[in-house]
Amino acid sequence: MPGQIIYEPNPPAEASHIPDNVLEYAVKLDTKDYLPKDELQAVQLFRRAANYMAAAMIFLKSNACLDKELEKDDIKYRLLGHWGTCPGLTMVYAHLNRIIRKTGLDALYVVGPGHGAPAILACLWLEDSISTFMPDYTQDRQGLERLITRFSVPGGFPSHVNAEVPGAIHEGGELGYALSVSYGAVMDNPDLVVACVVGDGEAETGPTATSWHCHKYIDPAESGAVLPILHLNGFKISERTIFGCMDDKELIQLFTGYGYQVRFVADIDNIDNDLAASMEWALKEIKKIQEAARSGKPIVKPRWPMLILRTPKGYTGPKEVHGEIIEGSFHAHQVPLPKAKTDEEEFKALKHWLSSYKPHELFTKEGGPIKEILSIVPTDPHKKLGQRKEAINGYVPVKTPDWMGAAAEKGSQESCMKAVGKFLKEVIKENPHTFRIFSPDELVSNKLDAVFDDTGRNFQWDIASRNKGGRVIEVLSEHICQGMLQGYTLTGRTGLFPSYEAFLGIIHTMMVQYAKFTKMAVETTWRQPHGSLNYIETSTWARQEHNGFSHQNPSFIGAILNLKPKLARVYLPPDANCFLSTVAHCLRAKNYVNLMVGSKQPTPVWLSPEEADAHCIAGASVWKFASVDNGISPDVVLVGIGVEVTFEVIAAAALLRKHAPELRVRVVNVTDLMILANTGLHPHSLSDEAFEALFTTDKPIHFNYHGYPVELRGLLFGRKGLLDRVTIEGYNEEGTTTSPFDMMICNNTDRYTVAMHALDAGARVNPEVAPYAHLKSSFLRHQRQKEKDYIMQNGKDRDDIYDTPKFD
Repeated sequence: MPGQIIYEPNPPAEASHIPDNVLEYAVKLDTKDYLPKDELQAVQLFRRAANYMAAAMIFLKSNACLDKELEKDDIKYRLLGHWGTCPGLTMVYAHLNRIIRKTGLDALYVVGPGHGAPAILACLWLEDSISTFMPDYTQDRQGLERLITRFSVPGGFPSHVNAEVPGAIHEGGELGYALSVSYGAVMDNPDLVVACVVGDGEAETGPTATSWHCHKYIDPAESGAVLPILHLNGFKISERTIFGCMDDKELIQLFTGYGYQVRFVADIDNIDNDLAASMEWALKEIKKIQEAARSGKPIVKPRWPMLILRTPKGYTGPKEVHGEIIEGSFHAHQVPLPKAKTDEEEFKALKHWLSSYKPHELFTKEGGPIKEILSIVPTDPHKKLGQRKEAINGYVPVKTPDWMGAAAEKGSQESCMKAVGKFLKEVIKENPHTFRIFSPDELVSNKLDAVFDDTGRNFQWDIASRNKGGRVIEVLSEHICQGMLQGYTLTGRTGLFPSYEAFLGIIHTMMVQYAKFTKMAVETTWRQPHGSLNYIETSTWARQEHNGFSHQNPSFIGAILNLKPKLARVYLPPDANCFLSTVAHCLRAKNYVNLMVGSKQPTPVWLSPEEADAHCIAGASVWKFASVDNGISPDVVLVGIGVEVTFEVIAAAALLRKHAPELRVRVVNVTDLMILANTGLHPHSLSDEAFEALFTTDKPIHFNYHGYPVELRGLLFGRKGLLDRVTIEGYNEEGTTTSPFDMMICNNTDRYTVAMHALDAGARVNPEVAPYAHLKSSFLRHQRQKEKDYIMQNGKDRDDIYDTPKFD
C-alpha cells in the first residue's frame, strides 16, 4: 500500500559508494541444521509459549489459556504494553537458556527495549523464576492466569522492566543506557557474560552511541564480557529507525570501526539455527580473548563479538488489519490491535493471532509448560537468568579504612579533594576488586589524583594502562560513567562518581531512573540491599579559576532534593575533615543516592577530626568559636551551608565582632542539608525541639547557601513561624570568568552582604544596635564596592582576602 514500508531483511544500498569487499568483514558461519532436532524444537516451543503469553498479557483479563472461545468480554478495558520488541526478546532469552543449560554459562540479560516487559515476564514464568520470589505466580494454571490478567493493571506488574522483575538490573523506563549498565556489571566479574539487547530505536540516542566504546574499558584479565545484540526490527513508535535503514555494508563499516567483530543474524527462515550458531561463536570469541589476557599474552586491541539481529517488527503477530500492514511496520510497536474490544475486524484478528500459537499444545492440563519447553531451562536455579545472585543479593560491603589517617590539622588550610584523594587511595588498597571510580576525565583537575599513586586508569586501548587492573574509569562521557556506575553498583559493588558541578546535570534523568529502580527494589521483599550511588560534586561555581558562566550550575542539588526522601542525601561538608567523615559514611551506606558537594581549593580546616565526626553525625551544630558568648542568647543566627559560603559567614562574624560588638551573633553550620526539612518529611529531619535549639524560636536567621535559594525555601517550608524571619542568599545565576571573591559579590554571598543582613535584622531586636545599624551597613556596602573596584583594576582578589578570620 502507498506509504507502507514492510520488513526488509537486507535493505538495498541504492546510493551506497561503499565497496562490496566491506562485506568480507562480517563473520560467516554455516548455520544450516546447526541445532539437533530436539533442541531446535524445544527453542521454538519456548518462543511460541513466551510470545503467546506476552500477547495475552497485553490483551486478556480472563480466559487466559483460551480454554473457551475468545469473547470481547475477555479483553482488558485498557490495553497497555509494547508488543513489537517482544518476539526478539523472547528469542534471545530462549537461546540463552539453551546455552546456559548446555554449558553452565554464567549470564545476565539486560534489555534496552525495557517496555518489552511482557516478553521478559513470560520467560521468567516459563523458567519458574517468578514464583521463587512471588509465590502467587506459581508454574500452574492459576499462576499463569494471574500473570496474564494482572499485567499492566492496578496492583499488577507495570508495563516496563523494573526492580519488581527478577533478574533485572536496568530500569526500562528510559532508553540509551542498557549497554553502559551491562559493561559496569561485568567489571570485576570475570566469569560473567551479559547479553545486552539494544533496540534500534535506542541505538539512535547519544548515550548509546558513546557506549559502543565501552569495551575499550574492559580488561579481559579481570572482568567478564558483554555480548551486544543490536536488534534491528526497523521501526520505532511511528517512524523508521536510522539503523533499520542502514544496509549491511554501512553497519559493518560502523561497528568494525568501533572495534567489533560483526555477525548478522538475519536468516528469518532459519533464524533459530542462525542465532544458536552465532551465540556459540560469540562465546568462543569471548573465551579466546579472555584466555589470552589471563595467560599473560593479551590480544592487542581485541575485537569483541557483537550480533546484529534482523527480524520483522512484531514478528509472529497479526499481518494486516484494515488494509494496513502490522507485522513489519510501526503499527506493531505498541498495541497492534488497539480497538480489539470494540472493532469486529480487530477482534477477529486477535482471535486468529492468539489461537495461532496453539496454547493447548504448550501447557499441560495443570497449566505448566510442557516438558519439551523445560528441556532447555537451566536445572540449577542459581544459573537461571531470573535468579542470578549478582542481580538480587550480590552486595559485598566496602571496607573503609580509618579516615582520620588522612585528616588535616585543625587551623591549617587543606583542599577537601586532596584529603579525600588520599583516603580513596587507601579505599582502593582495601577493596582491590570491589571498588571503582568513574570519572569524566576530571580526576586530576578535581585534585583526587592521589589515587594514581597506587592504581591507574583502565583504558585498554592505551598501552600505558592496558591489562594493569586500574581502578579508575576515565572517559569524557558522563552518560558512560553513570551507566557503568549503575551496573557496577546494582551487581553488588561500590563506586564513586566525581565531577565538575556544572556537568552532573547531564545525567539528571539517568540518576532519577536509577532512584526509581532503587525505590521499587527497597519495596520488594526479596531484593537485598545494594551499595549507594555516590557523587562528589566539585569544581563549583564559587571557585571558577579559568572557567566562566557555563561552568556555574549547582542544580544537581535540586535534582536530588526531588527524590523520595528515604533515598536521597545531600551533604555540604564545610572543610576537609568533615568531607572525609562524609565520604567514609557514604561509601558504607546502602540504597541511597548520595551527593557530596565540596571545594578542590585549599580552605581552612575549622574542626579537628573528632569535632568533624561529631558535627557530621549531628548534621549541624553551633560553631562557638565564631559566635558571641558561644552562641548563647543570640540576636541573629548566621548559617553557612557549603565550603566557600561558610567561610564568608565566618568572615562576616569577624567583621561584626569588630564593627558591631553589641550584636549577639550565633554561627551555625549545616553539613547535612536534609536536616532542615520539616519534621517527619525526611528521615534526617530535625525535630521541632532540635531545630529551635539550633535556630531559636523567634530570632532572625540568615542562610548563606551554596545552591539555589528556592531549594532552601522549599526545605524550610512548613517549619512553624520560620519563613517570615528568614533571609536566604545563594547562587542566583550571576557570574563570569572572574575572581573567587567577585563570584561571592555577584551572588550576594560575600561577607559584607552577610554582615549587612545581620545588622538589618539585629537592629529590629537589639536596641543597642539600632542607632548605628544604618551607619555600619553603609560602611560595609562601601567596603564591598572597594573590593569590587580592586578586582576590576588588578584582575585578582586581595592577597589576604582568604586569610582565616580572627576573633580577637
